[in-house]
Amino acid sequence: MDKRFNIRVYGLWVNGQKILINEEIIRGKTIIKFPGGGLDWGEGTIDGLKREWMEELSIKIEVLNHFYTTDFFQASAYDNSQVISIYYWIKADLPEKIVNHVSNERTFWHSIQDISADTFTLPIDKKVGSLLSEHFRPVH
Repeated sequence: MDKRFNIRVYGLWVNGQKILINEEIIRGKTIIKFPGGGLDWGEGTIDGLKREWMEELSIKIEVLNHFYTTDFFQASAYDNSQVISIYYWIKADLPEKIVNHVSNERTFWHSIQDISADTFTLPIDKKVGSLLSEHFRPVH
């Protein structure tokens, strides 16, 4: 059994009271996640994130700072690998319309106040959804 790592990079883009999220059909199942994807061999995490956003959304992004890296074991749901996901705060010029250039994906704005673990499908994104919920919780 060949053991390997699957390194993923994702961008967290908040605009006003909304955050950009992605809906993707993988093997017939709808997955709600953040925009981004897998790192290519020889690529750094920031360059990989910029490439993913350009490929999928034709959006040139600025990576601001690190938000979260997977800190628990997560086996891939799709192959024999351990998934490590890295999330960065990003910003970009707001296009008139967000257009996803991948046929089985849709990218849209979601209310930041409604973000929670339940918003997302996969375990690492659920963890990030929970962290974001805490981060944006109104102070009383």
